[in-house]
Amino acid sequence: MKATIPRQHGKLILQLAVIALLALFPIIGVPRAWTLYLFLFFSYLAMANMWNLLAGYSGLICLCPAAFIGLAGYTLTIMTWLGVPYYFGIAYGGIAAALFAILISIPVFRLRGIYFAIGTLVVPEILRFVFLLWKPVGGDTFGRGAGYSVKGLDGVSESHLYWYALAVGIVSIFLMRYILRSKLGRGLAAIRDNDDTAASCGINVFNLKLYSFVIAALLTGIAGAILYIYHGYIEPASAFSISWLVTIILATVLGGEGTEEGPIVGTVIVVFLHFLLARYAEISLIIQGIILIGIMLLAPRGIMGFVRNTKTYQSLLELVARPAS
Repeated sequence: MKATIPRQHGKLILQLAVIALLALFPIIGVPRAWTLYLFLFFSYLAMANMWNLLAGYSGLICLCPAAFIGLAGYTLTIMTWLGVPYYFGIAYGGIAAALFAILISIPVFRLRGIYFAIGTLVVPEILRFVFLLWKPVGGDTFGRGAGYSVKGLDGVSESHLYWYALAVGIVSIFLMRYILRSKLGRGLAAIRDNDDTAASCGINVFNLKLYSFVIAALLTGIAGAILYIYHGYIEPASAFSISWLVTIILATVLGGEGTEEGPIVGTVIVVFLHFLLARYAEISLIIQGIILIGIMLLAPRGIMGFVRNTKTYQSLLELVARPAS
């Protein structure tokens, strides 16, 4: 026990040092390409972690993250048109996504399994149709439907965006760690295995599902709002596009669904593919879909699931767990 406490403290100090170093990247003159890669990495990582919370740990195959991202992006944009500073717009975007999650939880939680997945899949399409017809702010619009540029971004630098993305990415990591080691995490694990059995043991299945659903919507919305500050423009077709879902699922499944490290590893690969496939924009979704199917066939538990089954990984775990002399 005496050896475990200093080791835990040392691990925390190392993590804080890494975070501090990452935060200094824009100040110490790290190449712009690096900060751009990391900006996308941390934004996608927050979304992947939240989808992992739902699908990997709660048993909720939620296919509507695009609804949370699009709503948060539109809330941010509307707020800036009303004169609200963009940084408040980020928070309002996350809150709007969380409130929407509460609203749709009443009907979709009546569905189970594949029916829940299908029920959530149609939600972004409904919102896309609504925003194609509705002009939420009025005035000049751009492109198809209610497309708007985000206002009030004159003083926003790439460093600010990087720090916002870093913050939401790091928060998602520590939030996942906290949830999985809490009573909520244990309850979600029981629900994932068998919600009827969990209910018979006194677990409030609806409430725990709702908590995870709202938390995931909140952080996904915040990450989406940050990305729309970077884009500077939003319109219905891209805001509620299935490409968001493909990106998030790809990051989670590639790395390993139901593992803490999986979304981190998977998001690294997704960001690499994002730039690699940029020249093939018209067929990039097809290519990503083929990669996703291939991984699911060859390594159903993802990269981290495969690695965890290797003898080398098991030996490393034993070495780390061995008390210091």
